[in-house]
Formats: sequence, C-alpha cells, structure tokens
Amino acid sequence: MYSVTSFNFNSSFFLFVLLFGSWTALSTSSSSSSTSSSQIIINSTAEFQGYTAISEFRLLNRRTLFQCLDLNPFLEINISAGGESGLSDDENVTVTVSGVLDPSKSDWIAMVSPSSSSVKDCPLSETFYIQTGDVSELPLLCHYPVKAQFLSNDPDYLGCKKQECKKYRNGICVLKTCIGSVTFHVINIRTSIEFVLFAGGFDNPCMIRRTGSVNFTNPKSPLYGHLSSIDSTGDKMRLTWVSGEQQPQQVQYGNGKFQRSEVTTFTQKDMCSSPLKSPAEDFGWHDPGYIHSAVMTGLKPSTSYSYRYGSNSVGWSDQIQFRTPPTGGSPELKFLAFGDMGKAPHDGSTEHYIQPGSISVVDAMVHEVASGNVDSIFHIGDISYATGFLVEWDYFLHQIGPVASQVSYMTAIGNHERDYVDSGSVYITPDSGGECGVPYETYFPMPTTVKDKPWYSIEQGPVHFTVISTEHDWSPNSEQYQWIAKDLSTVDRSKTPWLIFTGHRPMYSSEQGGLIPSVDSRFVTAVEPLLMDNKVDLVLWGHVHNYERMCAVYQNECKAMPKKDTNGTDTYDNTEYNAPVHVVIGMAGFQLDNFPSKVNSWSLVRGSKFGYVRFHATKQEIKVEYVNSKKLMVEDSFRMIKSYKTQSDSLVSSSGKQEPPWLILFLLFVVFPPYFL
Repeated sequence: MYSVTSFNFNSSFFLFVLLFGSWTALSTSSSSSSTSSSQIIINSTAEFQGYTAISEFRLLNRRTLFQCLDLNPFLEINISAGGESGLSDDENVTVTVSGVLDPSKSDWIAMVSPSSSSVKDCPLSETFYIQTGDVSELPLLCHYPVKAQFLSNDPDYLGCKKQECKKYRNGICVLKTCIGSVTFHVINIRTSIEFVLFAGGFDNPCMIRRTGSVNFTNPKSPLYGHLSSIDSTGDKMRLTWVSGEQQPQQVQYGNGKFQRSEVTTFTQKDMCSSPLKSPAEDFGWHDPGYIHSAVMTGLKPSTSYSYRYGSNSVGWSDQIQFRTPPTGGSPELKFLAFGDMGKAPHDGSTEHYIQPGSISVVDAMVHEVASGNVDSIFHIGDISYATGFLVEWDYFLHQIGPVASQVSYMTAIGNHERDYVDSGSVYITPDSGGECGVPYETYFPMPTTVKDKPWYSIEQGPVHFTVISTEHDWSPNSEQYQWIAKDLSTVDRSKTPWLIFTGHRPMYSSEQGGLIPSVDSRFVTAVEPLLMDNKVDLVLWGHVHNYERMCAVYQNECKAMPKKDTNGTDTYDNTEYNAPVHVVIGMAGFQLDNFPSKVNSWSLVRGSKFGYVRFHATKQEIKVEYVNSKKLMVEDSFRMIKSYKTQSDSLVSSSGKQEPPWLILFLLFVVFPPYFL
C-alpha cells in the first residue's frame, strides 16, 4: 500500500538473555533450608515467552512508529463517535478509512491511549527491551497500543467492494478509491484516545494517518463496581469502583442508607522494576484513576438489596440489585469457583494477551446469578492477566461487572498478579509484568491483615474457606505457614463442618508444565501435611488450564476412592476421614492445556473445556458440578457427604436427614434400657 522506511540492527538476543540471567542470579540471595529454599532462578526472558503468550501484536512493544512515505492526497480516517459530546462510557466506535488506492493485508488500525503518547525517540539499546520478549530488531515501539485490527477484518476491503469516485473527466469517473471500516469496543478509560492507521503490519509498522485526540464525555464517571465480603457475618459488603475523581463519593443502598468512600490509587513508582524496566513501570503503564471503596453495613445475610454509587458532581451508576451471602455457620451455601479467567475483546481486535474462554464463562455465570442460585464467587488466581499493561484491568473489571456487582466476588492471588524478580515473591519470573500485586490488591481488597500478605479465611454457610498465596513464602518458618497452621487448627467443625482450602498453584496435576513445573514438590512437602492433619475436605487450585479431579489423595497415594450413589454419582464419604480431595479448576479463560497420554492413579476425571464449577453445600453434603460454559452442560459431578453431631447432639444421618425426636427416645429407652435402669 505504502512504501515503508525502516532501520535494521543486528540483534544480540542470546547475549542479553545470558546477561539478564546472570544478573537475576546475582540479585537473588542463595538458598537456605528455612528462609529462601523456595527461590527459583531461571532465565527470565524464556519464562516470559513460555507463560505470557507473546503474540505478534505484543511484539509491537516499543517499535518505532515511522511516518510512511505517503503520496496519496485522498486518504482519510474518520470515526463514528466522539464529536462535541465525546465518547460514552461504553460504546462501539466505527473507524472508517477512505481514499485508499491499493488495499493491502498489512494495513491496520491501532487504538492508542493516551493520545499524547510519544511515538518517537525510542532508545536504541537492547537492554531496555528484554522484558518485552522482543529484541529482534531495533529501535522498538515507544508506546504500547491498547488494541488493533487489520482493515482486512472488513470483508469488503481487500476486494475494494466499497468505492467512491475521487476524480471525474467529462462526467466519467476516472479514479476510484476504496473504503474499509472496522468497529472497536471502547470503554471509559478516563484518558483521551486516538485511532492510528498503519501500513507494514506488526513487523514493520509505519504511521499514515491519525484521527486526533478523542475524549470521553465524563472521564470522572463512577464505573466497574464489584462486591466482596469483609468477614463471615454476611451483614456487611464492600463495594469497590473506579473513577477519575479523587474526591470521596458515596454508595447509597437499602432504604436511604449511604456510606462515604475511601479513595486510593497507585503510580508508576509503586510498580516493581529492575535495571531492565518492567512493562508496568514503562511502556505498559496507564493511569488507573482513583479506586473508591465503601463498606455497606446494617445488612441481613442471604437478603437482596439495591445500591448505586457515585456523586452528584460526577454522576451515579445505575441502580443495581445484589444479594448478601449467608452468615458463617448457617445451613446452606451456593457458590461458583474457577481460576485463570482473564478477558477477551468483544470486537474482534487483537490485544496483547487474550484469554479466549473468558467471555463464554462470564456469560454463563450471568445466567447463574440471575437465577438467584448463587451466593458468592471465588476466583482462584490469575485474575485479569494485565501483566503490566494497566489498561487491561479496566477491561477486565468491565467484563466481570454483570456478576461481580451482584454477589460477593472473592479472589486469591496468582503468579500473573505477583511474581517478579527481587520483589519478595517465591518465584522470580516476570509473570506480573512488574505489577507485584499492587493493582490486584487495590482493585480487589480482600479481608487480609495488611498489604502484600494476601492470605485470609472466611466462612459462608457451612463452609470455612482458607485462601492462601502460593506466590508468597510458605516454608515452615514463614509467617504465612504459621498463619495457615493456626487457621486450619482453629476451625469449629460443628459450626462449619466443611473445610475448603484454596490457592493458585496446585499440589497435584497431570500437566507437567514448562520451565517451571506445574507442581512444586517443595510446596507439597511443606504444606500438604497441614491439610491432612487438620482434615481438610476439599482443595481447589488453578494455574493449570484444565479441569482435573483426584481421589482422596495424600503423598501421591489414593487413601480412598469415591463410590457411586444410587444415581451413579461419585460420592466421597468423609464421615471416616481419609485424605483431602484435590480439584484443579483453571479452565475459566486461558487457552486450555491438554493432558498427557499417561496419568497417575490419583487422577480420576479430566476435562479440557472452558467453564466453572458449581457448588451446593449443606451441613451434610457438598454437591459439585463442572459446567461447560459454551454448551451449558455438566461435564463432571461428584458429592461429598459426612455424618456429624451438632452442638445439641442431634443425631444426623449421612444422607443429611435429621432423625425425629421419637426415634431418639425409642433408641434410648427401648433398645438400650439397661443404661437407664
């Protein structure tokens, strides 16, 4: 389409990989048996490539956006929105390119934010770019586009089926040009944006036309509200939302109640980095605005209310219905759980990191929540996969809004939220892109004690949840280990008979993993005995992107197998405890992992379909169903049952039916009369 001017530099990729690996090793203290035995030192760039899904679009990082040699006087780029009133909070924007003389497969359009971003004067040293995964050619891109589309997404573009006449001679058209249009899904990210037309594809991009700056009508809008529980009472709920306004706002709820928000944010200085700048601190940075949080009090458990949030000065959200979870110790809980969701574009765009199953999972859960059969949701690590490209958090929060705004949305931290070299994480890969947990803990305040200690427990209905961080030190002398041991040992099993343990990286998985194995044997050795000693019933993991259910397993041996009930459903009877049942549920969005041909004996059921897991817990039983989100069908189901005595010593059968008082009297005075003579 256009001639491209570019520069080529010889790459010293392997030399810099070696230098970076050496620097990583020097920056990490040597292992000891107690404090640093869980450190893993690897080639950081290779790990980035293996786990951060580099795409052609992601390799645009810091490529110089050269100006094309463009002699076409007819070329124009226009958009369908953003006039005098500006862009709305959520709309589809059609970008039209007209006056094209020679359509090419390499023509593409980028959405860039903020529009004032530098596109020139990139540094020329490879050392600045190793963490992008791209040092193939220099110079590289100074700023990272939010998303992009090839004009060939318009099926009429390459064939020039949409035309307009640009020159007539004697009333006859002698010059026709081509038109192409693509549509972008745009949400309010508070900063100005622009659309830029490029030639040369993603490998050799050169800039042709820019639309100029387009602003949002209200960059201070209150947006992306989501709920979480702060304790086990069910009578309080935290609402967290994002706005461009620094001043406190309100959540109004119930019959005239309101709470004022606390306001926080984070900056580039809060991001982790190294001598080689991280995406979060550098080219992936995007201003997060201000994060508001307010706790709604005076609620009743298992009750529906409505709320709205914002202020008179910047506007209000819609009125939203929500439901509080049941209080800890109450007889019933219905919840959903999954790991590794992320987000995907709704407009066919290419983005830096796409989790293709996430949209279908959210859509399916919307129907679950609308049915009124969901009390809460647990997302077990790898939340947004922003990995240092901060604008992705806004898109993720927008995606989960239809469910997270209506029920308690509880989370655990994963490697893509926390891991970074020399930051205190167990694994020193660059998986967080330099975020080091800061955006995650700001957007998702959980009932933890302090920042960067993201472990907590909470009780809902008959279930005690222990939520840990596999990315922080879990060795026996660590603070987290001591907390885990205390939390598990102090659970009142007459109040919450079911004990569920959750964390991101699994103790059992048939998928071996890459440079870092899926299962860390040191983690298993350190923590698994705590699960057995405290009779943990069920263990939920993410990280591996599939579904896998195990037997009641301990130290790689099946201690008990489920039995079929009258309906043919696998049933684990925990009346006589044998070992925890482990389930990997990391199939909520990321590209799925396949299973090897040979698996261990403890692996009972395996599935590689996008979805989530549905739980229904009573004091005598937990019913579990793995739901295929695309087909809305159950791929696997099982039960866990147990008999127990309540505090009033009422006899309860394993079927969950409380025996009537007359039967108890009959047993005491007729069957066993000698004891009462």
